[in-house]
Amino acid sequence: MSVSPVKRQKMESALDQLKHHTTVVADTGDFNAIDEYKPLDATTNPSLILAAAQMPAYQELVDDAVAYGKKLGGSEEEQIKNACDKLFVLFGAEILKRIPGRVSTEVDARLSFDKEGMIQRARRLIDLYKEAGIGKDRILIKLSSTWEGIQAGKVLEAEYGIHCNMTLLFSFAQAVACAEAGVTLISPFVGRILDWYVANGDKKAYEPSEDPGVKSVTKIYNYYKKFGYKTIVMGASFRNTGEIKALTGCDYLTISPKLLAELSKEYVKLTPMLSIKEAQACQLEKIHLDEKAFRWLHNEDQMAVEKLSDGIRKFAADAIKLERMLKVDVIS
Repeated sequence: MSVSPVKRQKMESALDQLKHHTTVVADTGDFNAIDEYKPLDATTNPSLILAAAQMPAYQELVDDAVAYGKKLGGSEEEQIKNACDKLFVLFGAEILKRIPGRVSTEVDARLSFDKEGMIQRARRLIDLYKEAGIGKDRILIKLSSTWEGIQAGKVLEAEYGIHCNMTLLFSFAQAVACAEAGVTLISPFVGRILDWYVANGDKKAYEPSEDPGVKSVTKIYNYYKKFGYKTIVMGASFRNTGEIKALTGCDYLTISPKLLAELSKEYVKLTPMLSIKEAQACQLEKIHLDEKAFRWLHNEDQMAVEKLSDGIRKFAADAIKLERMLKVDVIS
């Protein structure tokens, strides 16, 4: 429904309205987008950092990371690994200058099935932030929502006070296990769930309220609020603004610059679709998952099994591309 120019002047954009009900997070490594849309928090991942690192505007950060890797010395592999970690932290530090909240920095997806490896890498990233004068209260460490990743998150939260953002989350089993682990935040992926259903089913288009990704996040939100879990639900990986508007009221939503731009130009009335009051009235049963129960319940969800493994492979591939890019500079 179009809005008259006069009414539009008096009405807030969809993005501004969304910010009244939900914490808006920018899903980008591009500082300009963060400056423009003024989110509270920002998230990054290997794919976003790879894209940003190839922009001429950020070459200085790449050069600083390579110099850091060379300075620490060691084998070529060690220098590249240290340069990669430093680059993630340099981007995170720059982003933190532009937002009042927290930045999410991801642990290498190739460690997704290595609990101790994830714990060590997370602590290393926090140490690098500390060297840059940034406290761990402003960082969320992103971990893959494998069983091992969830258990790493549990240890990091309980023993080290390191806040975690569990990513690549597609199944209800993953969400329940994360809540039981007491992690700070989860990032259920809306758009990638939709992608799977479109690719594997007869239906090629969904109304926002019937979108399988929207329904998944709604169920998780309702479960968390009904049973009093403190873990924040942050919908992620959106394909269109309809999905975002259908999750108005969710704790957090992390949104790409492209969709932030579309929301800033939309003038339609938004109403909260999720609320604690409605969640507490939902007919949901509380469940407990040990490792065996988790693996079975997750395995029963074909979409989640395929999308989790696919997501890990894609993030790992982009991490390798980033290392190759840095390698050229390290050996030069």
